[in-house]
Amino acid sequence: MPQGSSQPARRRPHKVAVIVDEGTNPFEVGVATELFGLPRPELGLPAPLYEVTLCTPTREVRMNHGFFTLTGAAGLDAVDDADTLVVPGRPDNVVPRAAAVLDAIRRTHARGARVMSLCTGSFALAEAGLLDGLRATTHWMWAEEFRRLHPRVRLAADVLFVDEGSVLTAAGSAAALDLGLHVVRRDHGAEVANAVSRRLVFAAHRDGGQRQFVERPLPRVPDESLAPLLAWAQERLGEPLTVAGLAARAAVSPATLHRRFQAQLGTTPLAWLTGERVALACRLIERGERRLDVVAERSGLGTAANLRARVRRETGLSPSAYRRRFGPVGGERVTV
Repeated sequence: MPQGSSQPARRRPHKVAVIVDEGTNPFEVGVATELFGLPRPELGLPAPLYEVTLCTPTREVRMNHGFFTLTGAAGLDAVDDADTLVVPGRPDNVVPRAAAVLDAIRRTHARGARVMSLCTGSFALAEAGLLDGLRATTHWMWAEEFRRLHPRVRLAADVLFVDEGSVLTAAGSAAALDLGLHVVRRDHGAEVANAVSRRLVFAAHRDGGQRQFVERPLPRVPDESLAPLLAWAQERLGEPLTVAGLAARAAVSPATLHRRFQAQLGTTPLAWLTGERVALACRLIERGERRLDVVAERSGLGTAANLRARVRRETGLSPSAYRRRFGPVGGERVTV
């Protein structure tokens, strides 16, 4: 185990199957292989986190817009050994999926494996009947088409991803990264997910309820990067940071700071700051800190009562439940 990790070694890698159908978007296939298929030597783990298999309904599959043809992948019987099935999207959503693809999705779900769609892959899950009565999401451009074709699904069209336990759906292509990191976090804890996100040079955690980036004009100013301010604030989460203080640090008014956060992150400065503090609190819990008042102070959440409320709101778990799920084995402290 790497220093600072709180998760026990798995006996074998978690097996992930990715269905690549005719017209599949290459980006989502790349997301799945990048998140789950690459070795992570920097984690120092005794075994890979995941083992990925691409599977196709035919020997050759032409990707979206004919960019290339995928050959040499496994057949759809590979899903029968998978712990997680990933279904990427494709643009021709009104064209029915092949019966063999739908059958592979159904039987994977029926035996209790996890099924997750990326972007418009949610159309395939809905067509297979997995989403009836459940909340789900898809890319905002195809939301109305989805509602028309699948009225029994409770579509949440303005969120990044939806986790319904064994069935998960992501919105647009980039949200596939958010959902994938959420899954890594759920499987292996925040420390491992943060390490993977650093490898991707991607935000470690954007809550699934965050709104999608819908069509809007580009900012007029070419470079208003928040990166230096965010990095500065992340080093001082335990200090009494305020939106006014962040604005002063950035040498802008609070109103201008709000506009920049909305344009670049799709959220407010206060919501971002709270999310970062909750993420830090979760890392402290994972590392074995049991004193909630200490966690609250070091993360900047102030009181144990506020910590409990914020952690439950962000993770759906109380701090004690979060510790049981993601904390060190046996409750020992982890030195970092």
